[in-house]
Order: sequence, then C-alpha cells, then structure tokens
Amino acid sequence: MLGSDITTESWPACGEIDIMELVGHQPRLIHGTVHWGPDNGQHQYYGSTGPALSFPETFATEFHVFSIDWQEDEIKFYLDDVHYHTVTPSNMNGLAYPFNDAFFFIFNVAVGGAWPGDPNETTPFPGFMAVDYVRVFQ
Repeated sequence: MLGSDITTESWPACGEIDIMELVGHQPRLIHGTVHWGPDNGQHQYYGSTGPALSFPETFATEFHVFSIDWQEDEIKFYLDDVHYHTVTPSNMNGLAYPFNDAFFFIFNVAVGGAWPGDPNETTPFPGFMAVDYVRVFQ
C-alpha cells in the first residue's frame, strides 16, 4: 500500500505498507514491512518474516490469508490469522509516522531490483498472481 499523498510527499515520506512480499527464491517465506523517511536518501524500513511453510509446501500451492489490523499508531501483521509483526511510532527512529494517513492498494508482480536482484535464465516467465478476495473492514 502507498500513502495517498504520494504526489505531494513522494516516496518514502508518504509511507509504504507491504502487507505481503514474496521473493521468488524463497517460496516458503513471506515478509511484512513498512517503509518511511523524509526522502530516498533517508529511507527507513522495519519488517519481519512471517511463519515459514514446511517443505514441500510453497505459497504458490494454495491460498493463504495475508492481513493487517491497522489501527491508529499500530499495524499488526498476520499470516493465516497468526500474528507475526507489529509496527508503532516507536519503531520510526525518531522520524515522522506516516501510517495514520490514507493509503491505497497496489498489487504487483515485481521483477528485479535491489531485492532479490536482476532476473536470469532461471527466472520463470511469465509471472502470475492469483487473488481470491480483498476485504477491508472499518
């Protein structure tokens, strides 16, 4: 998710909430992370790895529920209703906490970048993401 004020605050000042990140070379692990900071040169992030699936299971073999409980001054991350990470203003290293503002969803299959690196001949193409549902409660 990205802060709705991204056109005026830019990234990472607008904030980013990664409800679920899966890196292809780690098919049994997911990550929940937030990003913030006044500018790209002062980019901060705080995240955690969710509970790992047992071999030979992978996140590609069946649906799972990735969720956050997002309250003022607190975001709790869950995998299949198991809490594994919490973010509060105390985790911001003295910088502004942008996560009490409006955000919007982004769903993407990213390829390359600093994490995990550029694709090579072992990278499977085309990429695919299946989403069963998105539910938002207020």
